[in-house]
Amino acid sequence: MPDFKKIRDRAAKRKGGDGTLVSLLGPMPDNMAAAKIPDDRILSTMAERIFAAGFVWRVIEQKWPGFEEAFLGFEPKRLLFQPDDFWHELASDSRIVRNPQKIKSVRDNAAFVDRVSKEHGSFGKFIAGWPADDQVGLTAYLAKHGSRLGGNTGQYFLRWLEWDTFVVSIDMASALRDAGLDIAESPTSKRDLDKIQAQINQWSAETGLPRRHISRILAMSIGENRSVEALREYMGD
Repeated sequence: MPDFKKIRDRAAKRKGGDGTLVSLLGPMPDNMAAAKIPDDRILSTMAERIFAAGFVWRVIEQKWPGFEEAFLGFEPKRLLFQPDDFWHELASDSRIVRNPQKIKSVRDNAAFVDRVSKEHGSFGKFIAGWPADDQVGLTAYLAKHGSRLGGNTGQYFLRWLEWDTFVVSIDMASALRDAGLDIAESPTSKRDLDKIQAQINQWSAETGLPRRHISRILAMSIGENRSVEALREYMGD
């Protein structure tokens, strides 16, 4: 595998210099900060990333105050006390995106968050305590025990919590393949994800960069050279 500096230099050249590249990397992640996030904000973030998947993110963000009202502030225990009629009526509630499967995921994930919270003191403490070098294990846990939290949705959920998260986008995977990592074009198998984890862990140890920044540098080093303005709007930092 090449020195990561070569990949970073290519990304910086594409974005107009290292200063501009740095400004696009986002804040430094803080895994331990997740311990202070209350369970209702955890469930809200889960739901937002699930509803945003395959949808225009900006639309979901604009409607989110309505989601908060409709889902009772995403208080897990309060939601778990609601009868079936409450959930059926949400399917016709104009305050939200009326997707029955995603609505059901909120109910399922309320139970998931509540269960983990009882075991660990809070869901945030559970996230904060997971080893930073084992994102693949954490996302696998979310996919197995949560609802609709597999793939990139689980990765974005962690990133929105400011956990040190790499996101396996098309461009990020292409950059890894270009660098010589033997993974599929759309790497979803445990074998490929373990390879990605190991390589990013190595680069993080060598450079001192968080995994989030390495992920973004990889994505910006190859593929369509999107404008700085478009990237800022997309990333929402």
